[in-house]
Amino acid sequence: MMFRGRALVSGALLALAAAFSLPAVSAMPSTFGPVIGSAILCRSHLDNAYFYSYLVTAFGKSYKHEGGAYWFKAKDASLWGVQLKDVWVSDDTSELVFIGANTDAEADKLADAVKDMAGVRFIPQDASKYPLRVSNPGTTIAYVNKKSKIYCARYKPLPRG
Repeated sequence: MMFRGRALVSGALLALAAAFSLPAVSAMPSTFGPVIGSAILCRSHLDNAYFYSYLVTAFGKSYKHEGGAYWFKAKDASLWGVQLKDVWVSDDTSELVFIGANTDAEADKLADAVKDMAGVRFIPQDASKYPLRVSNPGTTIAYVNKKSKIYCARYKPLPRG
């Protein structure tokens, strides 16, 4: 009888430990801004495999794979004081490596927020009503209806030969 009681207690403790050891995808990692924000601002080397792994850890499995990218719901994530809707990173089907995010902010408001928080200026590329805005390092802000997306895209490096 004593053995059975210990087994029940041990089993309960094991189940409790397993419940607390499951990976929780709730709070953004403290490195989200420096890692993902810097990449989107074209301030770091773009390694889509690294960013894919980082985003899986931060958000869990991607919710879709389309347009040459893995898409992640950006629950509770923000950069430069702007709430993100989705974060996406390229797969290996394109000649480009890219990482970006969609927001509900208008493009000019997003550009102002990035300038205020990170000091990066965006220059409209033409005089149209909805111009692309591009920074010196190469980040692009584009309108998506009245919302916006921000991304960094680079050509893949040549394979080592």
